[in-house]
Amino acid sequence: MRRERGRPEPRAAFRDDGPRQGTRMSTIKSFELKRCVQRQQDPGWTFARATVPELPGWILVLTDQDGQVGHGYAHAIAAITTHGEGAEAGLRFLAPRLVGRDPTSIAAVMDDLDLALAASPSPKAAIDMALHDLLARRLGVPLHALLGGARRAVLPQARILSIKSPADMAERARGLVAQGYRTLKLKLAGDAETDVARVRAVREAIGPAPNITLDPNQTYSAKGIIAAFRSMERHDIALIEQPVAAADLAGLKLVTDTLPVPVEADESADSLAVIWRIAGDRMADCVNLKITKLGGIRNVLAAMRICEAGGLACRFGAAFGPSLLQAMGAQVAACARDLPFASELSEHTHLLDDPCTPLPVEGGDIVLPSGPGCGVSLRDGATEEAA
Repeated sequence: MRRERGRPEPRAAFRDDGPRQGTRMSTIKSFELKRCVQRQQDPGWTFARATVPELPGWILVLTDQDGQVGHGYAHAIAAITTHGEGAEAGLRFLAPRLVGRDPTSIAAVMDDLDLALAASPSPKAAIDMALHDLLARRLGVPLHALLGGARRAVLPQARILSIKSPADMAERARGLVAQGYRTLKLKLAGDAETDVARVRAVREAIGPAPNITLDPNQTYSAKGIIAAFRSMERHDIALIEQPVAAADLAGLKLVTDTLPVPVEADESADSLAVIWRIAGDRMADCVNLKITKLGGIRNVLAAMRICEAGGLACRFGAAFGPSLLQAMGAQVAACARDLPFASELSEHTHLLDDPCTPLPVEGGDIVLPSGPGCGVSLRDGATEEAA
């Protein structure tokens, strides 16, 4: 056939014709959904938006034709990600589409799921995690090996102080520092006078060495937190997380431009598109990355690259759930170029009823799990399959 001058040859569409001769592709054979409800040691655990006595979620188990399994976790706290029934419905809609798929084609699978169901980052995160875990276990490598390899084996951790009276928060702070934690994050409530008292009480209780970060969870206006910080800064604050409403990007930028400490975007940074805006206009100094919030490991890696290109710091914040979820976060965090602030992947230590194998925290640090996959597995009989 004659080709017109100047017109390129048409590209052949990519085709997956299956395994080549001599190879065998083990596709996904089945999936299971297991309900995961964990009680808090402190049933009065409170942050600005809700009291959270227990943590509902779902564990997804994928099994391939060779019997290899991969695990993922769907976060389902209504005040944070999605209602439990919403997470379950998303998983039940998407998971059957995985049967017969090749888990080595994670990008193609996740692209198809994005077309099938809009939004729903938490169910998609569970699937993304399970695919990565399954592939890493099949290859006999730690999950971080699929992501470019770990840059660090030890991850310093921060612990969170939920909203209580200044005296109660100070007492809790002393106990956490005695356990070896070198960074504490104080949840604040938006009442400047009481919040200042909380910060003062904790600093007096723990002394000058440990780091203190603050998380008002969107409870201040931009000018309100700027005014309140005048009374807080004498207590040596290392970082302020999401002081203003998630949609108030102009206010976030005003706080970032005004305060002398790093300001972090969390609830504002709920998609790659918004993280791109935050980085391009320098609306924050740091971005809080969570696998459950961004819809999976692949999106977190993309967010890391955006932050690196824009000169923003990354931090791996708390996404409450079992040791499985925290191990996934640790595998990804280990691959970050720089982690100037402590991560928050140790919050599973104050949860009960963990259905997964342990992820120890020693002296305030998590050592990257060894072995294939994320390094944590579902314990036999720990949960029942959902009906």
